[in-house]
Amino acid sequence: MAYRVRKVNYYKMTVSSRAGQAEKVLGAIKEAGIDMYAFSGFPTKAGKSQIDLISDESAAIRRLAKKSNWRLSKTKKAFLVQGNDQIGAIHKIFKKLADEKINVTAADAVAAGVGRYGMILWVKPKVYNRAARVLKAR
Repeated sequence: MAYRVRKVNYYKMTVSSRAGQAEKVLGAIKEAGIDMYAFSGFPTKAGKSQIDLISDESAAIRRLAKKSNWRLSKTKKAFLVQGNDQIGAIHKIFKKLADEKINVTAADAVAAGVGRYGMILWVKPKVYNRAARVLKAR
């Protein structure tokens, strides 16, 4: 298997851009026993950062958010790509989408060691289903 693409749900939330904010969120997730596929955090505007929580345990994340007074977005969709790490590995994914004129909104990829890589990939909601077909996402 060169790579596998999965449809995943995620939630975004905004936090203050201060030391320890991500640790608080991740600590609560750990204490709740929620398994995560990925976590992403980045600054959005002065004093604020966005955190994306990517997991197949959507109900558990929503319960934790309610308990913790987090303001989560509605459920959003992305793709989780996992595969064998080799030169040009993610190029194949981008080429398939480009050939179909599907724009990638954002992507985060990383070598995972032991010859593997992982990537979270986002497209606009209006092309999500078409991208899922092109990528043969399950």
